[in-house]
Amino acid sequence: MDANIGAGLAIGLAGLGSGIGIGLVGAKAVSSMARQPEAAPLIRTTMIIAIAFVESIALYALVVAFMLMAK
Repeated sequence: MDANIGAGLAIGLAGLGSGIGIGLVGAKAVSSMARQPEAAPLIRTTMIIAIAFVESIALYALVVAFMLMAK
């Protein structure tokens, strides 16, 4: 019972955090591309790498949630 609550909290909070993180990264990238259009390819590449790191945290939480549910 407690492991199920922990698994739900783990994936829920990680999903919330990664959603907020991806939203902030995207907003700042679009804002900086609007200010400096000539730097758009570099900004886009950096944004994709940052989104991959944020998403990896959510996937890590999913693995932790599965491990908690297996107990």
